[in-house]
Amino acid sequence: MGSDDLLAGSAGLHLVDGVPLLHPEEQVFAAMLDGWRNQLLARNLARSTVQSVLRVVRQFAEHCGTYPWLWTPQLADEWFADLRSVRHLALSTVRNYQGALRGFCAFVTDPAYGWAVECERRFYTHPVQVINEVNSAVHVEDSEAGASKRAFTRVELQELFDYADDEVARKRAAGRKGWLPAFRDSTCFKVAYGFGLRRNETRMLDVADFGRNPHGQEFGEFGVLQVRHGKAKKGSPPKRRSVLCVWGWVPEVIEQWVVEVRPLLGVDSNPALWPSERGLRIGNKQLNRQLAAYRDALGFDPALDFHSLRRSYVTHLIEDGWDPRFVQEQVGHDHASTTSIYTCVSSDFRTRTLRRVLDGTINKALSWD
Repeated sequence: MGSDDLLAGSAGLHLVDGVPLLHPEEQVFAAMLDGWRNQLLARNLARSTVQSVLRVVRQFAEHCGTYPWLWTPQLADEWFADLRSVRHLALSTVRNYQGALRGFCAFVTDPAYGWAVECERRFYTHPVQVINEVNSAVHVEDSEAGASKRAFTRVELQELFDYADDEVARKRAAGRKGWLPAFRDSTCFKVAYGFGLRRNETRMLDVADFGRNPHGQEFGEFGVLQVRHGKAKKGSPPKRRSVLCVWGWVPEVIEQWVVEVRPLLGVDSNPALWPSERGLRIGNKQLNRQLAAYRDALGFDPALDFHSLRRSYVTHLIEDGWDPRFVQEQVGHDHASTTSIYTCVSSDFRTRTLRRVLDGTINKALSWD
């Protein structure tokens, strides 16, 4: 079989047969990683995903102090126990690490790629799969966020927006330049809630991402938002979706920012909706810090974070009677079960729903008389 017939990542493509190696263990391991990288790229996985899983395998090798043909499930158990108990990584993170390690071991043990034969020939042993049903973390929930995570109540949300607006007024009255970034942050939080956006979806918006909705002319130039940097599935490019504006106050907020305030930052050549003082656009950490500062100043629950704005969007639409399928499409969930996890309907909403059903039952019974 010629080299042209070999699969991407095969041992025969990365190690020249019959040539002695100066440092065989290190060189074979490096060739394995190069082979796996090529195989992953041949599967059209994103380069960021490829680099991430390669980094995990290198970390495991460093922890073990040995090479893949000497790895055992026991070594994997020890590493993941360390990740959980010492480094306190989340279960979802550990599961991603296990997925990366499982994928690498599946590659080097697959006869089609020839790495097991190469290891037998050079080191008189071969690699094995170190992740199995016994020692792997199982994904049993659509969402693994902490139980404390929740949506803002309507009162909390209004207080948050009022406080953000007050910060703008206070800084502007004091003649401080900081009122422009404060205005940006206030508008950014409102838009994230107004369209049910994730944090990175929000920060990556450009001014050009808004457009008219022919079936919602009352929203003007901001009836539809094209989200170009939605949450991607592993190894895939960002997922796109369009989100329709549903609340009349949202276009007014965006128009004031885009037309009146944003130009004052002197960013004519910057396409970003939320430009940064030091770069192209505001960063995720900066968004987190600013929302946390407002939250703490108001004395709100520390569990409320930027993602709580998205939870609030889902919750309030459901409470207001919007069709669950429409809400699911708006926020870009593949499954209705995921949207239901985001929904944190208030006790007042449940009470109103119960009262409406009971009143309907009573009225129906009275009509029979």
